[in-house]
Amino acid sequence: MTLLIISPDYASHLIPLAALGTAWRDAGERVVVASGEATAGIAASFGYETALLQLGRGSNPGVIRADKQPDDEADSLRGFFDATRHGMVPTLAYQARERLVDLMWRPVEKARATLDVVETVRPDAILVDHLAYGARLGLWAGDVPYADVVLGHPTALPVGDEVYGKPPQWPRAFHPDPAGLAELDVLCRRVAAGFTREWNTAGAELEPGKAPVDDAFALHGPLVLFHYPEALAAPERAAQLPPHRYLGGSLRAEPADPEVDAWLGSAEPFVYVSFGSFLSVRSDVLRTVVSALREAGVRAAIASGATPVADLGELPAGWLVREYLPQVRLLRTAAVLVTHGGNNSVTEAVGTATPMLVLPFSTDQFAGAAAIERVGVGEVLDPNRASVREVREALLRLLGLTGAGVELLAAAAGSLAQDPGPARAFRAVGASAIS
Repeated sequence: MTLLIISPDYASHLIPLAALGTAWRDAGERVVVASGEATAGIAASFGYETALLQLGRGSNPGVIRADKQPDDEADSLRGFFDATRHGMVPTLAYQARERLVDLMWRPVEKARATLDVVETVRPDAILVDHLAYGARLGLWAGDVPYADVVLGHPTALPVGDEVYGKPPQWPRAFHPDPAGLAELDVLCRRVAAGFTREWNTAGAELEPGKAPVDDAFALHGPLVLFHYPEALAAPERAAQLPPHRYLGGSLRAEPADPEVDAWLGSAEPFVYVSFGSFLSVRSDVLRTVVSALREAGVRAAIASGATPVADLGELPAGWLVREYLPQVRLLRTAAVLVTHGGNNSVTEAVGTATPMLVLPFSTDQFAGAAAIERVGVGEVLDPNRASVREVREALLRLLGLTGAGVELLAAAAGSLAQDPGPARAFRAVGASAIS
């Protein structure tokens, strides 16, 4: 049997997809990853074959930097980073306006390239990142069945009256202006309509006579796999979802790191801080978190990402600070995670029973943060407004967290340990009609 994994050329997307593929690999099956050159090393580290499939103009092997991207992508990234400094609605509006370029890049060319890979690899089953729209366009046009992996918050696949790009829930720390929200709603619906027109135009070129779709953002594969803990999912959406499975997450194996292992030898509690491969550029927010940790007298491990370590301010002796750190390894013993609320960070925190302080900046991070707040497994602050005092006090509360939130985390982590996400994906695909 052959499994084909299709991913954009971004580490944050490929790593969880590659981790899901380990169930096939460990069963002795062939696994092929179709992505770009930047992440080929990640696929190789899992022992997979690779097929070149560049689905977007940008790429990210680990920590993204605008000056390492093509000019158009660099300008887009700088615009996005700047928008995050102006708040949630300006950021979401900026992302909406960029969506056609971000998610529908050379659609006919990339759809055909995807079908060429399928023809060459001849897979028995396919896992596709839900946001790989160019690839999914080709599979849809060619009537190729696949499992659609939603790596973000479940609202990345809108249902009912939801519109892609506008969070259906907000954390309590955010107070969007009603007029601004109304304008965002209009913008997102206009973008969705334009995106759908482009999808249908490309589909007609790929396969004349193919019936058009009403909303390309709401389109999904025959089987949807939510890379997300069901315990955090909104129960009111359940009845509207297509055939699906919640995978919980995929705690990847990480290579030995002597420095980290030696640092973890101390029994002193610590907080792990990471804003992921994109939002680590927000050095101002990282400095606020550093100051709060320093005032609280709490030991910290910080993945500084795109922010130079020298820009973080005074760092106490005994802290572990590097551009990149083995996140899963650290989360297994961390007392609290400070995060932007990305899917990998959230699922790995839940999988290791780690409470979270979430500082969301963009996209589905707001809905995810609201879910974390709702079920009591963390707290949420506005990264552009939170003071050192507010961050410190939130951290101290989370370090002493008790009650239902702790119990929910323990139950979710225990469930994932007994039945890992890759195994759930393997069973779901095997039981469906797509393989």
